[in-house]
Amino acid sequence: MKFFLKKFSKDETGAVTVDWVVLSASVVLLLGAGYGAMESGATDLSDNVSTYMSTWNF
Repeated sequence: MKFFLKKFSKDETGAVTVDWVVLSASVVLLLGAGYGAMESGATDLSDNVSTYMSTWNF
């Protein structure tokens, strides 16, 4: 058991996978936060454009 734990602690084959999982999760969280911040602004902008264009007379 002692040999197994020593060998397991020196094994780094899964370290790259863990790094990529953490990196991917952080990218997804940042994209989600960006979407949340821009969603209300885009909705307000489209409402303002719609209001402005509805007052046009041809």
